[in-house]
Amino acid sequence: MKLFILFFCTVFGAIAQERNYQSTEISIDPEINGTLLTSGNHKNASLAILIAGSGPTDRDGNQSQLKNNSLKYLAEGLAEKGIDVFRYDKRIIAQMSKGFVQEEKLTFEDEVNDAFLVVNHFKKKYKKITLIGHSEGALIGILVAQKAPIYKFVSLSGAGNSSATLIEEQIEKNAPQLKEESQKILNQLKKGELVENVSSYLAPIFRKSVQPYLISWFKYEPTKEIAKLRIPILITQGTYDLQVESKEAKLLKEAQPRAQLLLIEGMNHVLKEVKTPQENQQSYLNPNLPISHKLIDGIAQFIKE
Repeated sequence: MKLFILFFCTVFGAIAQERNYQSTEISIDPEINGTLLTSGNHKNASLAILIAGSGPTDRDGNQSQLKNNSLKYLAEGLAEKGIDVFRYDKRIIAQMSKGFVQEEKLTFEDEVNDAFLVVNHFKKKYKKITLIGHSEGALIGILVAQKAPIYKFVSLSGAGNSSATLIEEQIEKNAPQLKEESQKILNQLKKGELVENVSSYLAPIFRKSVQPYLISWFKYEPTKEIAKLRIPILITQGTYDLQVESKEAKLLKEAQPRAQLLLIEGMNHVLKEVKTPQENQQSYLNPNLPISHKLIDGIAQFIKE
């Protein structure tokens, strides 16, 4: 009897854990590679495309020292609800794997163009494409949605202020002694001018090789850009996000009054619900901690309605 019960539990557990979707690796371009999750519904005409945030971020939402699997969990959560999902590595991931990164040649427009390529790859098969942009990816999604045939758009921890303003606020909050120097650098970059002399303290942010990217990024005001959209929009934000505060989501909502606003209590920047500062920090390094189910449910409902 014990043997039978053990066998039954093992088989039942395997069935219960069986995924309701298939996973396929897809290469859009030599430098744009991703994973497509498809449900069993072959007539599914709806696709969600996830656009990662800033830095060398891969399709799962991870960086080399920050593995949290945030976008992986989001993609799988939506796929479990019958939504096809494609997520992809940023082009710098492919360059890093080849050991050939030309950071000084990267621009924000490169990432916008990459997202366009992804949309164009799928637009014949899927009649309804929803873009879900996380952090910096939200602005990328907004710009793509202005020109591509996008069905719906989701801003996930996206900023309302410009990236230059966010950087300025972060420095003032965490390193006020560097405020004066950083302000001079930001003012020059916003004019489209390169900065020759940057102190070692600020080099990780403003090093010469990344300045062309920053200049191209600083040109855009998210509130002005989102106001141009005429499609259904969901603005989602966690209340425990230390990188992009809740006020940013409210700025986007003010700029686009027709948008839905979903504030999730306790959710942080990597989409996980935490209760303490220590849990918040640890979640960035915990690939086994699931993301907020409220987020998955909210986005799935928005896409399907």
